[in-house]
Amino acid sequence: MKARHITPEQARSRLVAPEDMVSCNLAFIDCKLPGSHLKQNYSFIGPGVTQSSAQVVNIPEPHGFNIGAAAMPKGVTNNLHLHFTAEVFLIHEGTWRFRWGANGENEAEFSAPAILSIPTWIFRGFTNVSKEETCGMVYTVLGGNNTGGIIWHPSILNAASEYGLYLSKENMLIDVNVGDTLPEPAGLLAPLPPEEIAALRHYSVDEMRQRAVTGEDRRWSAAGLLDSVLPGHGGEIAPVIGFGISQDKHAGPSIVNPHGFSVEWLRLKSDHVVGRHLCPDVQVIMVFKGTLEVTWNLEGEEVSIIAPERSVISVPENSWRRYRALDGDMECILTTQGDQRKRVYWDETILEQARAANRCLDPDGYVTAVDLLPETAKRAGMRLEVMP
Repeated sequence: MKARHITPEQARSRLVAPEDMVSCNLAFIDCKLPGSHLKQNYSFIGPGVTQSSAQVVNIPEPHGFNIGAAAMPKGVTNNLHLHFTAEVFLIHEGTWRFRWGANGENEAEFSAPAILSIPTWIFRGFTNVSKEETCGMVYTVLGGNNTGGIIWHPSILNAASEYGLYLSKENMLIDVNVGDTLPEPAGLLAPLPPEEIAALRHYSVDEMRQRAVTGEDRRWSAAGLLDSVLPGHGGEIAPVIGFGISQDKHAGPSIVNPHGFSVEWLRLKSDHVVGRHLCPDVQVIMVFKGTLEVTWNLEGEEVSIIAPERSVISVPENSWRRYRALDGDMECILTTQGDQRKRVYWDETILEQARAANRCLDPDGYVTAVDLLPETAKRAGMRLEVMP
């Protein structure tokens, strides 16, 4: 496995800072419905499920998942629809009421910071019900490079037609108000039949709450990374969905069904670092609190970017990187491709310093005390430290 070198131009191109984000208010068929017309939709990574050719995608490179966001003022609604691949909501600001079921009959509220995974093939919608009047922000992760689009509830398709909006069989928006040609009925996307809606799986409120991890639910681990024991390091991991990069043998995610990606929290105290390491899988970082510095490369010129709150950073597979919290404590979310447990390789300096602090990896790749292991186990653990 050859490490990937990152140039200054490549580093900047992989940062989506707040000023780089381009919204689209015509991304979906409900964009003109009263109570929904103030939605602003973003596609940061991958095409997502936008139904508009005008949607700007910051980083179209395939990641195995898509990252987007919705910015919605208080009282604004995203209407009932369903997805074929995993959809995870990362609530950055405000309080949101989620609805689901055949007609949105079930509901629950979640406030920032919270992560909610809604199952495939059920209708869902959400509304900003924050006390504050400011615009709230929800990030989304959608599984797969091609999500297959979405299916809107028949009531939404019917309501949209009154405003001259339709969907083609290719799931793209047709707006007769701007001169789009309305095809014959056979060329339009047909509503989901009532009997198929009735056959969709039912999820109770209790079942859905089990698919949410609120800020208070996070189980932080100070032993989630090998270098955490070192002075000036101390990164903490809180797994949420699937098996990410945590190296704590006692830690486990709250949600384990396959998504095609893992999701976990990472936090650092001000001016602390996660030492130089490499992950063979592509990752995306979303900064939810504070400012993060990402520095790339092991050999040659180091290249850094500064990512303020709300930023999205795409970290290529097989690239050496180091993280540092700037100007205060930092919290971010790591999304990593794949359902498998992820491997992390540390540079030799980190490994030596960790061993001097009586820390190493056991034969299964988990952090343990060096003096607990027989020599055979030490050698097996050391083999895991070496990049193939």
